[in-house]
Formats: sequence, structure tokens, C-alpha cells
Amino acid sequence: MSRQHAELELVDAGVRVRDLGSTNGTYLNGERIFDAVATPGAWLAFGKMNFRLWQEPAGPRLESGDDLLDITIVRQVPVRGPADIAAQLSAPQGSSLLRIGGLSEGDRQARKLALLIDVAKELSQQTEVDVLLDRLVGLTFQVLSVDRVAILMPGAGAELESRIWRSRAGAPAGSWRVPRAIARKAVEERVAVLIENAAADGGLADGAAPQRIQSALCAPLLGKQGTVLGLIYLDNLGSAHSFAEEDLEFFTAFSGMAAVALENGQLIERVRRETVVLSNFQRYFAPDLVRQIAAQTEEVQLGGAKRRVVVLFSDIRDFTSISEKMSPDEIASLLTEYFTEMVEIVFEHGGTLDKFMGDAMMALWGAPLAREDDADRATRAAMAMQQTLVRLNREWKGEGRPELSIGIGINAGEVFAGNIGSNRRLEYTVIGDAVNTASRLCSEAGPGEILVAEPLYVALGEPPPVSLLTPLPLRGKTQPVPVYRVDWSRMPLQTTPRVGSKIPTLK
Repeated sequence: MSRQHAELELVDAGVRVRDLGSTNGTYLNGERIFDAVATPGAWLAFGKMNFRLWQEPAGPRLESGDDLLDITIVRQVPVRGPADIAAQLSAPQGSSLLRIGGLSEGDRQARKLALLIDVAKELSQQTEVDVLLDRLVGLTFQVLSVDRVAILMPGAGAELESRIWRSRAGAPAGSWRVPRAIARKAVEERVAVLIENAAADGGLADGAAPQRIQSALCAPLLGKQGTVLGLIYLDNLGSAHSFAEEDLEFFTAFSGMAAVALENGQLIERVRRETVVLSNFQRYFAPDLVRQIAAQTEEVQLGGAKRRVVVLFSDIRDFTSISEKMSPDEIASLLTEYFTEMVEIVFEHGGTLDKFMGDAMMALWGAPLAREDDADRATRAAMAMQQTLVRLNREWKGEGRPELSIGIGINAGEVFAGNIGSNRRLEYTVIGDAVNTASRLCSEAGPGEILVAEPLYVALGEPPPVSLLTPLPLRGKTQPVPVYRVDWSRMPLQTTPRVGSKIPTLK
């Protein structure tokens, strides 16, 4: 039928039929018409679709405006229950290795379709990729009488690597491999490959002869954008020409369903991983940094590595005596407002909030995102903190709230940086002598002071005005540590770092 084939109009004598220029024509009782009236009992044909014109018997009718005809057609269609693949299988018939029977060709086709539907159901229930791949191999052995099955997945490089090997005879994993030439052909041409006689096919015999491969099927697992998600391979060692064309057709459809399930599984795992990253890290990292971490393809792992970072500690001076004069609600309100401003400054300058420690705060630059100007960013953030606190104290004084002052210590050096905790709860932090030195400088800093260690000062690209202090003896250090005090009051108001810094890379 054409998309706009004919027009029907109810008239006194019956139904008026007008053909609308259809390709396959409109027929009344076997004769082609262009405009005619069909009476009850007549046969109408629209292309190859035949209808009998029937008049509804007299009786009650539901009225809706001027429409007097309201018929509900009920069709009972059985709904298939859970997948029961084993119940559909039987011994292979003819030259096919597919475990499907059938009394006729039509019955066999219907059975194959039902089997594919159940395969799709079974695979769609697996949301973990490793479990999905294992079930895929099991289904392959279940529905096809083959000797070996392997699944290849992308490795660290461009080559596909064997993820699962399995042999019906129980050969140990790694004792055989997929012939490289066969896998390359399937991947490069994006087609399912049927090898009827591997030993005789010079172009595809690479690696097949030593393994006594006679016949093989191989198909790429293609994603929606045509990307190769993996490769499924199966073979027979017994005889050549053991696969029929019917097996290739079924295997092509089978691998297509497997690819859809695999892509969905990878998507679910990626969403699950991003959820873990966001829940663990969004309180500590700037929003753009969290998005970059979540976009990484690798899992967030426990552990870490040595790297050079900048560490900043800030601490409110005499907060214990100040808090003794305040109620718990007032303390919580004051600290919330104070920390909100300080954390925003850290994020604006590309830093990472490591942790809160009572009324103290620890932030770092260079992990997990490294920039060439991390030392400058941290120093500008420290100056912005002191300048912001001056503004907050003016506002709080008008509200009758106490005045706060903070001391800040900054240092740079090599530390251990990484994720510490459990698989359910990770905390990104740094550990090392450079961290301890920054913490001790913060303890030595007086109200309104920013003290920086020499490694930090040397790393500054644009050092602010500083005063060299007498080297400080710090606990745990055999020699006094050279220290500089930043004269932040002589600097203009610090804001977000200037545009033009080198684009960071996640390491």
C-alpha cells in the first residue's frame, strides 16, 4: 500500500472509495477503480491488502459527537515469560551446528527467532561486563556445537587481547590463541567471517595450522558508532566445512545482540564509576576537576604515587577562647560561613580541598591535576583568604559577631598522593615531609601571617613581596628551615587566576 493510498467516505449507499494515485491501485470486486461506491458485501483491495465491506448489525451503538461507529478489537497475544534457552535446544540437524530442530523450514526459522529473543533477554540481564562475557561464552557453547570459544577485548594498545579462552575439552586458558589473520580480517572489514578450511586458505592460515583449526567463525562486536567493542571467535578442530551458511547467519545476529548487551554493560559500569567518583570527590575538588576525573576511562583505584605538590594549611587563631563565648549554633553558623568563603577561594584558584580539621583547613595543588604555576596559584589563594577575611570581619562586626584571624603555612615538595580508604569510601590525600612542614609553618604563623618555606618560594614564577625571616627550628628538623613571610597587604585584591595558564592535564 502507498502511504496515502485511498480516501473513504461513508455515504447512504455504502462507502465511497477514491484512489489517491496509488502505485499498486485500488480494486472493487477485482476491478481497478478510481472513484466508486462499494456496497455491503463487496470486496475492496488496496494494493495487496484485501478487505470485506461489512455492515454492523442493528443494535445499541456508542455515540461520540457525529461519529456513530465505535468498535473495540481485542486480540489475544501470548507474552513470552523468562528466557528458557535449554528447553528450546535439540540435536543439530543436517550440516548445521546450530542446536535447533523443526518440522519444516518455516518452523525452524520460527524456532531460531524465538531462540534469539531469549538470548537477547538473557544477555540484557547482565549488567557487569565480566559476568556478561562469561555468560556469552556459555551461551555460545549451549546453542552451537563448537569446540572452542574466545572473546577478545581492546587492550592497552591498539591490538585486541584475549579476555576469555574456553574449550569444550577443558584445555587450559592460554594454551591456544585466535589466529591473528582471521581476527584482523573481521575487525578491519567489520564483517562476520566464516572459515571453511583454514589449512587450505593461505591468507588466513596464520596460526591456524599449528592449532589444527579446520573451520572457524569470527565476528566483531560493533558499537552504535561502528567502534569495535571486542571480537567473538569460535572454531571446530574436527573437520573442514563444518559450519553451514545458516550458522553464519545465526552467528551474525547472535554477535549483534551480544554487542548491544556489551555496550549497555559498559555504559552502566561507566555511570556506576562516575557516581562513585562524584560521591567521593565533589566535596573536595573544584567542579570542573571532578568532571575531568569522572570522565577518565580507568577505574578509581586505591593507592597512589609519588608526585610534587603544593600544600597549604590555614588555622583560626585563638578559636577555642572565642568559641567559649558562643552557643553551638552560633559556632556552626560562623564556621560554615567562613569555610564556605575559604573553600570557594581554593576552588577558584584550581586547588583541591583535602580536609577540615576542626577550625583548620588543608588544601593542595598539583594532585591529582598538575599545573606549571601551582605554587603561584596556592600563594594567590592564601592572599585572597587573608583579604577576604578582612571583608568578613567588617561584616561580622556590624552583626555583633567576633573577629577572626588566621595563620597560613605553605610548602612544596614530593609526597605520596592517592586514594586512601575502602572501595566504598575513598579519600584523596597526600602524605610526606612536605605536608608536615606546611602544617608546622601554619602553627608558627601569627594572626594574619602567611609563611612559606624555601622550596615553595623558589618555585614561584611571580613572587609577591616577601620578608626573609630568621630560619625557624621546626620539630623533626635537624636544621632550622628558611622561611619567608608574604606581605599580602601590599598586594591588590586576589581573584581567579589569569586566563592563559597552560591547560592542565590529568596525570
